[in-house]
Amino acid sequence: MSVKRDPRYDVLFDTVDIGPVTAPNRFYQVPHCNGMGRMFPDSMISMRGMKAEGGWGIVTTEQCDFHPTGDVQPFTETSMWDDGDLPYLTAMVDAVHEHGALAGIELVHNGQDSGC
Repeated sequence: MSVKRDPRYDVLFDTVDIGPVTAPNRFYQVPHCNGMGRMFPDSMISMRGMKAEGGWGIVTTEQCDFHPTGDVQPFTETSMWDDGDLPYLTAMVDAVHEHGALAGIELVHNGQDSGC
């Protein structure tokens, strides 16, 4: 059985140019925290890769702390404080690109809400 799609929504499946790159469609997976981040990087990598495999055109990280003073302890997020964070962030990007999607990142500093 095939499912018919209303042609008004065909635009969602069109590619879209964003600067020098092209998203395969207009489905954008918004940044959302899932508690995996730097504590469970393999799970985070798998989950983001799965979203790309499922057809999302753009897949982003959860909020990603760019400095230790912005850490929202005791909660777990991704971080890019130093070179030690690059392997799992690179692996996430590779998992997303493997399925033809673009990878994005949400940079954050939690300010007065940080646990530091």
